[in-house]
Amino acid sequence: MSVRSLVAPLVIAASLVPYALSPHPVAAETISAADVTAGSDLPAPITRGVNHIGFTVSDLDGTTSLFTDTLGWREVGGDPSYPARFVTDGAAFVTLWQATEPERAVAFDRKHNVGLHHFAMTVPDLETLEALHKTLLAHPKVQVEFGPELNGNGPTIHMMVKGPSGLRLEFAVPGGRRRASE
Repeated sequence: MSVRSLVAPLVIAASLVPYALSPHPVAAETISAADVTAGSDLPAPITRGVNHIGFTVSDLDGTTSLFTDTLGWREVGGDPSYPARFVTDGAAFVTLWQATEPERAVAFDRKHNVGLHHFAMTVPDLETLEALHKTLLAHPKVQVEFGPELNGNGPTIHMMVKGPSGLRLEFAVPGGRRRASE
């Protein structure tokens, strides 16, 4: 393995430090560092967003394909001895690790397991979300849990799917924009 293949993912991950995960009912873009620390002795949060997120998966090829072939992410490295693959959309950086014994792997269950409930990503507008919904409905390794709907009282519109390995993925449109230009 070359130094370049080891360093490239680290450079990309370092560039993602200011990245914040997809807006939730309380949209991330509406919360400033001052808002976060109001009433606290801290002058500012000591962290600066999400550097990367790592998932152990039972189907490394299928999960990688979902990110790269379906969502348009780019595979930017990996470690065949681990095995692991690194993917990015230019804003988020994800590491996918193959479970050692995939046949014994247990998918996450929010009522019985401690861990990551889901990974939420922002899409630019409702048109994109609706097109993605149609694509994922036809995907053989994806189960759509629910299609585009308001997140709580809105205005965010989101949908949730289970991908290969049972990984729960949420796709959200901040503010329910019909088009990215809004």
